[in-house]
Amino acid sequence: MIKLIVTDMDGTLLDDKGDMPKDFNEVFKSIIDKDIRFGVASGRQYYTLKHAFKDIKQDLVYVAENGALVMYEGEELYANTIDEDYIKEILRDMEGIKDVFPVLCGKKSAYINTDSEDIIKHAKRYYRELAIVKDFNNIKDEILKIAILDLGGAAENINKIIFPKWKDRLKVTVSSFEWLDLYNLDANKGEAIRLIQKKFNIDEKETAVFGDYFNDIEMLGAGYYSYAMENAPEEVKKHARFIAKSNKENGVLEKIKEII
Repeated sequence: MIKLIVTDMDGTLLDDKGDMPKDFNEVFKSIIDKDIRFGVASGRQYYTLKHAFKDIKQDLVYVAENGALVMYEGEELYANTIDEDYIKEILRDMEGIKDVFPVLCGKKSAYINTDSEDIIKHAKRYYRELAIVKDFNNIKDEILKIAILDLGGAAENINKIIFPKWKDRLKVTVSSFEWLDLYNLDANKGEAIRLIQKKFNIDEKETAVFGDYFNDIEMLGAGYYSYAMENAPEEVKKHARFIAKSNKENGVLEKIKEII
């Protein structure tokens, strides 16, 4: 019997426009009626995730910033913050590189240093709480993740610069076409889900998870009923036991209806 369902957002639960499936609330009601816990695990900010589900009164489990922050009932269950020296060094590494924009993702807010309205608008899609700062050094917050926006394609551009230097000190993950995420090596969605399982006494065989990208790989190993989306890269699919229809076809909700 399934007791926990956790899904990624972009490319998984949401369609390509970033919209929720039309019948989500109806399916969610069935999940709650069957006393199944529901969680979202995303590279997105906690405040952005919470806003996405603002119309739902029941408390969800939020795994934000690729597993670096876990929130439940407004309380922090887990946080994994990056060493300040690492942050300063990464920002130095970014100096002089054109058309890439680092975002420091903190507990209180996300922070960006640009006056480009287009870039700010793009970042706000993922970071509802976003502060524009003149100097990253003046931020008074604990940083959970560094996200780098590369509109030219993160995998082919900034990843080739950052990954070789940082792969042994931080987790460097291409989380979408245009985003590269850096966070602590021991922070990931899979470990966050195991923490949730332990808190609520739920077994791996009672857990269903859905993901579509490289930052979902650890999560796919945390639930027996692991579903990669049809739109996922082939390498990601290798880590799942099952395949769900694409996010365009509401693959997550279709499988949830089956398993409940």
